[in-house]
Amino acid sequence: MNRKAKIAVFASGSGSNFEAIEEACRNGDLHAEIVIVVTDQPAAFVVERARQVDARIVAFQPKAFQSKNAYEEAILRELNDVGAEWLVLAGYMRLIGPVLLTAYQSHIINIHPSLLPAFPGKDAIGQAIAHGVKVTGVTVHLVDAGMDTGLILAQQAVDVVDGDAEKTAEVIHAVEHELYKDTLNVLFRR
Repeated sequence: MNRKAKIAVFASGSGSNFEAIEEACRNGDLHAEIVIVVTDQPAAFVVERARQVDARIVAFQPKAFQSKNAYEEAILRELNDVGAEWLVLAGYMRLIGPVLLTAYQSHIINIHPSLLPAFPGKDAIGQAIAHGVKVTGVTVHLVDAGMDTGLILAQQAVDVVDGDAEKTAEVIHAVEHELYKDTLNVLFRR
């Protein structure tokens, strides 16, 4: 199979997962090409990272739209324009709504910094530290209408580093980059 999957990367923050995905695509380690980067935070550093590699960027502020559906319909038009086949969430801090869920059923993937179903939602690492767990991890899952409730595709455990959220996050990010790439390659080569 020579054809690469056409992916849209969704991100809201610094873009470290976007950068890892882009590098894996460029090096041939991920059987995909990024056709667009979507962000809900036009000032996020992911925009700068995307510019550095000449990626097409869509930076819409949800508040500028009358509804969540209108926001997602605008995104969907952009996705259709570039032929995106998969939505790869990489630190995208919004729940995906019915417009995109319907258009990309079973083709929206997310990565989350915990062993789901434990610690869904925001600040999963902080939640793990606050609960005093010794092991947390990373989960790659399909996206559904819930918050981090979709079918789990892959997980990897990560030891909590001395109750230190920052050190634990560093380890988790390294695991995320590899686990996401490996899981996406399995999906894209089906």
